[in-house]
Amino acid sequence: MAETRRIMISLPNSLLEEVDVMVPMEYKNRSDFVIEAMRLFINEKKRIEVAEKMKEGYKEMSQINLTLAEIGLEQDILDLVIYEARLTGREIL
Repeated sequence: MAETRRIMISLPNSLLEEVDVMVPMEYKNRSDFVIEAMRLFINEKKRIEVAEKMKEGYKEMSQINLTLAEIGLEQDILDLVIYEARLTGREIL
């Protein structure tokens, strides 16, 4: 089992009353409840942080992707002009 440390926390009475209602239904004791609540909270914070970083990355990449798409479109138009000129036997200006 992982090493544990005892801590002391202060809670509003109303919150502790809610905890005391939930503990007997799903947990052995308050400590187990607090451990799970803290793990869930930490995991949710990490998930939100990753989502925010991904959002920032997508925003940064959007400008790069737009530039690349515009370059590709310019090349496609040039290729089309060359192709049509060859088909019609005209010179490219």
